[in-house]
Amino acid sequence: MRRFSLVVTAMTLLAACSVSDDTAEVGDEADSVALSDANEADGGEAEAEQPEAVAVAIEESSDLYSFDYSYPEPAAAIPELREHLDGEIKAARERLIRSARMGRAEARENGFPYNAFAEGTEWKVVADTPRFLSLSASLYSYTGGAHPNYGSNSLIWDRETDRLLQPLDLFTSPSALTDAIEGRYCEALDTERVKRRGEQLDAVDNPFDACPAVRKLTVLLGSSSGKRFDRIGLIADPYLVGPYAEGAYEITLPVTPAVLAAVRPAYRDAFAVR
Repeated sequence: MRRFSLVVTAMTLLAACSVSDDTAEVGDEADSVALSDANEADGGEAEAEQPEAVAVAIEESSDLYSFDYSYPEPAAAIPELREHLDGEIKAARERLIRSARMGRAEARENGFPYNAFAEGTEWKVVADTPRFLSLSASLYSYTGGAHPNYGSNSLIWDRETDRLLQPLDLFTSPSALTDAIEGRYCEALDTERVKRRGEQLDAVDNPFDACPAVRKLTVLLGSSSGKRFDRIGLIADPYLVGPYAEGAYEITLPVTPAVLAAVRPAYRDAFAVR
C-alpha cells in the first residue's frame, strides 16, 4: 500500500495515530479529527490570538481504514481556504469510514478476507503569485480491488475576490482553451504515448489513442516568475488516455498569444506569454 511521505518537522501533525477498529465511528468524539492547530487558551487574551499558519498533515490507520490528508502552509495562511480544506478532510474521512464498513461487512458475509480501505490527498503549491494561489493534489484510494486508484485535482484561490476557483474558470470556456492548445497538446501527448508503448498509435481502432478535450483533464496553472501564470500543466489520469499500467500523463505547455486570448478579460493581467 502506498503511503504519502510527509516531512513532519515542517508541518503540524494534527492526527497521527492507530485508530481502534471499535472506535472508528463517524462523529464519535474519541475518533474526531482536530481541525485547528490553536492551543487551548489560558485566558481571554490568548483566545483572541490568531492561530499560526502552518502546514497541515493528518495520518490515521486502523484495521478498518487508512486516511491521509495534507495541505501546505500558503493554503493554511488563508482562513477561508483553510476552512474549506478542513471541511474536505472531515467529509472525506466520514465517507471513507462508511464505505470501509460496508466493504468489511460484505467481506464477512461472503467469507473472504477484508483488506483495509485507504484514501489519501496531498495538496502542493503549483504557483503563488501576488493575486492567486494555485494548488495541485495527488489523490489515492483503495477499496479492495485488484489495485489502488490514483488521480489528481487542482484549485485556485483568488486573493483579490476571496473566491475559490477552478483553473478553467479563468478562461472564457473549456472549448476555447482546447482550441488554443489542442494541436500542441495532442502532439506532445502522442509523442509520450509512443515512447511508453514502443509503437505507433491508431486513434480509429483504440480509444486510448484519442486526444481528450481539456475539460476531461486536470488543469494546473504555473508560473516561472512567481508573478504571472506563464505555463499550463495538463494531467490525464490513468484510464483516460492509456491503460492503468501506463500511469498518468502530464504535459506542460507555455502560455501563448492564443492561450492568452482564451483567458477571461478580468484575469488577463494575471497571465504572461512565454
